[in-house]
Amino acid sequence: MGLTWKEEHLDFVLVPSGLLIMLGYHLLHLHRCINRAESTVIGYENYNRRAWVTRILQLEPKDRGQAITVIGGNISAATSFASVSLTLSSLIGAWIGNAYHNESISTRIYGNTSPTIIYLKYVSLLSCFMIAFACFVQAARSLVHANFLISMPNCEMPVSNVESAVIRGSNFWVIGLRSLYFATNLLLWIFGPIPMFVASVITVVLLHFLDQNSSPLPQYDPPPVVCYGAASDKEMTAVVNGIPEESQEIRNGKLSMKRI
Repeated sequence: MGLTWKEEHLDFVLVPSGLLIMLGYHLLHLHRCINRAESTVIGYENYNRRAWVTRILQLEPKDRGQAITVIGGNISAATSFASVSLTLSSLIGAWIGNAYHNESISTRIYGNTSPTIIYLKYVSLLSCFMIAFACFVQAARSLVHANFLISMPNCEMPVSNVESAVIRGSNFWVIGLRSLYFATNLLLWIFGPIPMFVASVITVVLLHFLDQNSSPLPQYDPPPVVCYGAASDKEMTAVVNGIPEESQEIRNGKLSMKRI
């Protein structure tokens, strides 16, 4: 007897294919980020973050309030995404567990609706949301650490320490977002393997255009030297000549008396 095709076999073909497409694209993108970072949006943003950290640390600690506000906004965003990921991981799990008890839903899905596949859908979806939750929490932790380093008074903080904290937080943020992309595709697997595979292809095509960077890296000029409480021309001339201002005034007064 020959092998007969059944709709249950579609899950074993389209779902691994969709996951391999997503995983293969992200591995290629990781290779580009490591070897040609300037051609990716992630590398472009990290380059600007390093320049931002360098400029911020050139200010006095009391003048770094704007930087603390910027990092605080990123911390709030990471915390919000972490809460959303944790909430969805519990709600969707309960919804999946109850949805397939309804025969009207099971009969409308073109694919495998066996208990093993249902359990696999639940575990894979829950894993993606938990990974996203962990990454967003680590992003918030790194940014909080960077906030402490930037606001530390009476200390010459090395730029590399703050840079590593900010870049680490942004990298965890990116991984958390990518985990949500995977979770979205796995969520569509609930409605069958065909929507999941189509969503994977569309996601890869969109990310291919969104992750590319065609803009050249900006070359930031060195910051100007700002003299707070600038002296007058007479004081500057005295400093350049190495003569105090009072000595010059006395000398000018003596010359005037001699002329009289």
